[in-house]
Amino acid sequence: MAFLCRRAASLLKPSGAAPALLSAARLYSSGAQYEYILVEKRGEKKDVGFIQLNRPKALNALCDGLMKEVGEALNAFEADGDVGAIVITGSDRAFAAGADIKEMQNRTFQECYSGNFLAHWDRVSTVKKPVIAAVNGFALGGGCELAMMCDIIYAGEKAQFGQPEILLGTIPGSGGTQRLTRAVGKSLTMEMVLTGNRIDAQEAKQSGLVSKVYPVDQVVSEAIKCGEKIAANSKIVSAMAKEAVNAAFELSLTEGNRLEKRLFHSTFATDDRKEGMTAFVEKRKASFQDK
Repeated sequence: MAFLCRRAASLLKPSGAAPALLSAARLYSSGAQYEYILVEKRGEKKDVGFIQLNRPKALNALCDGLMKEVGEALNAFEADGDVGAIVITGSDRAFAAGADIKEMQNRTFQECYSGNFLAHWDRVSTVKKPVIAAVNGFALGGGCELAMMCDIIYAGEKAQFGQPEILLGTIPGSGGTQRLTRAVGKSLTMEMVLTGNRIDAQEAKQSGLVSKVYPVDQVVSEAIKCGEKIAANSKIVSAMAKEAVNAAFELSLTEGNRLEKRLFHSTFATDDRKEGMTAFVEKRKASFQDK
C-alpha cells in the first residue's frame, strides 16, 4: 500500500519507447486511451498480454485510476482467446514504489469502510490466465502486494521488496500481511511489516518470494519467454492447474488433494488432454485447441 520515494521520482524521465507502446495499446484496446499504463501483445505468436505501469515521474505509484486501468486491460486479455499468459511490469527504476499517498492522505475511516477502499485492486489475483510479474527496482508497499497477486515473480538483480506502511502509521491493505506470510514465513514477514525493512532480489529468491533473478535488462524478456511457454499449453488446463495450486493456500491437505483429484478428472473431459497424451505416445508435439 505505501511508500513513494519523491526525491528519486523527480529524477525520472519518460521512456522514449513509450509513444510506440501507447500507440499499440490504443490499437489493441479498440480506441481506449489508457492514461497510466501501456498495453500490447508480445511474443512471436502475440500470445502474451503485456501491461507496463507508466507513471515514471511517480515511480509508478499505484493510484486508483491506474489500478482500474490494469483491471480493464486484464479483462480484455482474459477475453482474448489468443492470449495464454500475461506479464505485468514497470520501469527499470521501479516496478511500483507503493500506493499514491497523496491520493489517500485525507481519506476518512468512513470513506474507506463504506466504499470498501482498494477492493478492486484484487482483480489481478482473480484472473484465470497465469500472470507473471517482471520486477525491476522498487516493489514497495502496494507494489510488493501487486507483484504477490501475480502467479510468478521474476526479479531483476537490483529489485527491492518491502512493506513499509508501518512508517506511515498504517498497515498493508492489499494482501501484504497475508500473501507475504505464505511466501516467506512468519518471522521474515513480521520483520518486514513491523520495521519497514526491505529485502533485495537475492534474499527474495532465497526466501521463496520470487522464482528467478536476472540482469535488469533481461527480466522482462525472460518473463515473456515464460509466458510464451505457458501460452503454448492448453489454456483451459492451465486455468485448472492454477486453480489447484492456489487452493493449497486455502484448503487443508485432504481438501486440497480432493480438489486436485476432481480437477485432474476434469481434464479427461477435454480434447486437449486426449491430444496431449496421444501426441506423447506418437512422439510428436501436441497441438492444443483450448477445448
